[in-house]
Amino acid sequence: MDELTPRQIQVLKCVVEEYTETAIPVGSDVLEKKYNVGVSPATIRNEMSALTKMGFLRQPHTSSGRVPSPKAIKLYVNQLMEEKKLSVAEEVQAREQVSLGNDNFDHLMHEVTRALANNTHSLAIAATDNGQVWHSGYANILDIPEFYNIDVTIRVLAMIEEARRLQELFFGRAVREEPIEVLFGEELGWPNFEPVGIISCQFTGPEGRGSLGVIGPTRFNYPAIIPIVRYFGSLVSQSSEIWQKQK
Repeated sequence: MDELTPRQIQVLKCVVEEYTETAIPVGSDVLEKKYNVGVSPATIRNEMSALTKMGFLRQPHTSSGRVPSPKAIKLYVNQLMEEKKLSVAEEVQAREQVSLGNDNFDHLMHEVTRALANNTHSLAIAATDNGQVWHSGYANILDIPEFYNIDVTIRVLAMIEEARRLQELFFGRAVREEPIEVLFGEELGWPNFEPVGIISCQFTGPEGRGSLGVIGPTRFNYPAIIPIVRYFGSLVSQSSEIWQKQK
């Protein structure tokens, strides 16, 4: 973040959070009225212009506001956001939705993906490196503006049905160093995937490694959804540990 001034960081954070909430390009007047930026709309416009030149913001149309680029959202997720901590009640509720200790791994993963989809209002997916695949929550993406584009929706649903694509998504790239990975369709280079975001985590299954995640828009509510994905991933790993001890 050395290239950004404190004010630019503040403006960028506000743009990401406003766009996440509304899915509408963000203008300087909105930031001045809704957020305590502390400077005039003209100054905000200047900072947004500078952030655009640096590749953090984009301007879809000449007269419109700005939207954050994947570069901006990555910066927000890695350094700016305040992650929501799951309450004890939320953790208990999540545990009650899955059968920990059940030695039927396929049944567990059906439960986990269904619960993850319900808790994040997203499309949940999971896969293991030996080719098993689970998914749930198709209807959730139909309520998201980015998926009103039928070409985007078709491409996502087709990808879910292709085990090879999911293997490529989760296991076909460099080994992850972080427990949570945030990916954007634009990074994958797949046609019509530009508006798509993916949040995933790794887990240890009874027969090897796997990945669990959600598919939605790039403007995910990252502070709320990342801890949910992480927690459900930990539940799968806990179940695997229980099975290993029972053998």
